Amino acid sequence: MQWDLGFGAVALLAAMSLAFGLIARLIVGKGLPKWVWLLSAVAYFCAAILVSGVFFGWATEEELQPNIDGLSFDEVQLVTLAGLIAALMARYLIRRKRRPEKPVHGTPA
Repeated sequence: MQWDLGFGAVALLAAMSLAFGLIARLIVGKGLPKWVWLLSAVAYFCAAILVSGVFFGWATEEELQPNIDGLSFDEVQLVTLAGLIAALMARYLIRRKRRPEKPVHGTPA
């Protein structure tokens, strides 16, 4: 079956991508350039197109519910989960690098 995303699906996916980019920026916080939210939004959009169109494009409309104008909505939420996990890992790594190392007691400084 050929899946073509309609205008509504592309608009919904664009809105979800922008929201994801802003939420990822809030999660990561300081430590990265301010434009990284846009990069994460574009990556989210591309990954969601890949998941919806390539990985689940073979399925019928009855198998993929809800299907919004050709967009496999539930399957795209897997991209959201993976992206949020990546944002939390980035936050952890950035904050770990910023933490000053504590001197070990009993050793000269």
